[in-house]
Amino acid sequence: MPMAMPRKLSDAELSLEAGLVALKEGNYQTAIAKLTPVATSQVNPRANLQARVGLVMAYARTGQIRKATILCQTLRESQNTRVKQWAELALTHLAKSRKKSSKSMATPRQLSDNPGCEFVTGENSQNATASTTKTPGVVESQKQRVAETSQYSRASLSSVPNTVIPQNLFRSSSYIKTAWTEVSPSLHRCIYWRQAKRAKVWQPLGRHQLIPLRLLGLGTFMALLWLLGVILNLTTGLINFALDKLPYLTVQQLPHSNPAPFLLIVLLIIMGLSPWLLDRLLAKSYGQTELSKDLLNRHSRETARVIQRYCQQRRWHCPKLRILPITAPMALTYGSLANNARIVVSQGLLEQLADDEIATIYATQLGHIAHWDFAVMSLVLLLSLPIHRLYEQISTWGNKRSEGIWYKPINILASVIYGLWYVLTSITLWLSQLRLYYSDRLAAEITGNPNALTRALLKIAMGISADIQKSEQTSWHLESLNFLIPVGYEQSLCLGSIAGQRPFESLLIWDSLHPYRHWFTINNSHPLIGDRIQRLSQIARHWHIDTEIDLNSLGLTVAEAQATYQVKRQSFLLQIAPFLGIHLGLVFAGCTWLMWQTAVNLRWLNLQWTYEDWTVITGFLLIGFSIGMVSRMSSFFPDIKTATVQDDQSLINLLTNPSALPVDSISVQLVGKLLGRRGTGNCLGQDLILQCSTGLVKLHHIPLGQSVNPQDLIGRQIIVTGWFRRGATPWIDIHTVQTQTGKNIHSPHPIWSTFVAVAAQAWGAYIFLTG
Repeated sequence: MPMAMPRKLSDAELSLEAGLVALKEGNYQTAIAKLTPVATSQVNPRANLQARVGLVMAYARTGQIRKATILCQTLRESQNTRVKQWAELALTHLAKSRKKSSKSMATPRQLSDNPGCEFVTGENSQNATASTTKTPGVVESQKQRVAETSQYSRASLSSVPNTVIPQNLFRSSSYIKTAWTEVSPSLHRCIYWRQAKRAKVWQPLGRHQLIPLRLLGLGTFMALLWLLGVILNLTTGLINFALDKLPYLTVQQLPHSNPAPFLLIVLLIIMGLSPWLLDRLLAKSYGQTELSKDLLNRHSRETARVIQRYCQQRRWHCPKLRILPITAPMALTYGSLANNARIVVSQGLLEQLADDEIATIYATQLGHIAHWDFAVMSLVLLLSLPIHRLYEQISTWGNKRSEGIWYKPINILASVIYGLWYVLTSITLWLSQLRLYYSDRLAAEITGNPNALTRALLKIAMGISADIQKSEQTSWHLESLNFLIPVGYEQSLCLGSIAGQRPFESLLIWDSLHPYRHWFTINNSHPLIGDRIQRLSQIARHWHIDTEIDLNSLGLTVAEAQATYQVKRQSFLLQIAPFLGIHLGLVFAGCTWLMWQTAVNLRWLNLQWTYEDWTVITGFLLIGFSIGMVSRMSSFFPDIKTATVQDDQSLINLLTNPSALPVDSISVQLVGKLLGRRGTGNCLGQDLILQCSTGLVKLHHIPLGQSVNPQDLIGRQIIVTGWFRRGATPWIDIHTVQTQTGKNIHSPHPIWSTFVAVAAQAWGAYIFLTG
């Protein structure tokens, strides 16, 4: 059915919206004038409740404590539980405010040491804002700083200078369940920071075993060497095949030889030159420039002290500092030796993080240098970035030729190049994950501030999510540099966009307590944020300081969590059934080989080929994989029934379910705007994101056998029906996409899975019978 058109707003709703916008901008008298008629009207109960909450804030900010108190007492009688809790807390702080002789509030620097409230505002929740009151002496300097800020504020300050809400009104000993999210989700959502302290005196954490990291780094280098050898051999074979088919010409073919020694020498030379080569490549590709000390000190004075102190201890030259003119917060390190290392941050990171948070991110980059994992990562970046830039250029070229005979060949060429880049960067997945655990630990030890690093990781996720929403696609630089930055862009989609709608403890509980969570990060470039924050919280408790995020508030072990949240082992085994099928095929191949070997020795049958031809084992593995695929098919793609389908209002509950597994296959129907890259750059459907009222969620689509693809609908309102899956990165397998005109686009996930299972079964049987 066609999607319903938006209804016309009533006068009360228009007045409410104008009042809330005025409140956000700090025009409190205008807000009071607009909100008062709505608050006294009973025609629209929801608008009435929103208006009264807004009036409490406006009265409190204008010093009308008595009016705010009276209005808050009426809110305390609300049937809405969250509004009632919020009103109780507000009344407590309003009562304290009336007793104070001085009405002055904390300065911005003081607020960085106290629990804060940060607001995310706007239609898409793209900007995060926090609140402080500025004393006359700092108003002008704050205006100048705000002019330099784009989205998130330093030290939880607002990028809109007049958006000020009383700090004590939102403070709690642990966390506050705000009613504001529920009352006005489209305009405001609160982000609460406890601003937990740093350690004043702390003991070193002790020696950490670096052997696994070093072995994984060496393994990654060897995998890169092997992969390049395979690519070189395939290229040589294709060239020789083409030369052999040339008519009327006899051309000498390229020699076949082991390329490993040659490639080893080339890779070592490239690794040694990587700092200077990457300097030029990043400057040309993304506008990288030197980061001046004055600019760094303006954003974080602690960072310079941390770098200088640590480098003196290790007897290093200070790394060269670089900056990328990018709004998304990111940081990366490259080089071949400690003395030629470069630390690169984006403009967005400096603008969106506080002084101590920036220092912790720089400390993590020092950790990469100290652990020597940055050398291998730099080599992979140097090899992969030109390939991604070529993919970007071909995509841009293809978009200009969207019609004609060359469009499909260009799409195929772009897909092949993207696949090459993806395979090349995929060999770093495990190293990219493990090295972040080590760097987080060292950063906490260098700065004594694991809580600031916790806030920094969460703010980076929020900043990346905001950047994707603002640009309405995943930018090229986010994709190409993803495996080097502290927080991955895919894991930032949901977490960053729903931050503030629930306490962080609720949003991260799956990451920290799910018994099988680590199995779902095998193909991820980054470890789970909740798992990293849990380790940082353990360090904070080890130093006897409060934690920014208390993920152990329930006091559950993994085993207790499994029992409490009813995570069934059978469900997990069903989830990994195709991989269990591979192991089952291997066992079956071994048993079959043993029986045939026994039959030959007893001279019952002469089946010598069965145990001399090892390709038979491959046939068994394929058959086992097929059996596993078929066994979970009905659970993975159940029928979507209208009575049980979940909408976008239920998405937040699905994301915070601590016992969820991808195989649960929750049927959903969400309405929202489709985001992603257009044209050739998204011909594989790798960048499809749904922006609904709750937040962002990744979409999976199979672009096969369709005359119209979802990427043709990017930027438009759609209805997505499919299966929601909760893994390390939540996503939705698309079943249908419905447009405003009623056109349906189907994604053949069940058909494709069936095809893969049948093809694997047929291939395995063919190998077995013809071996």
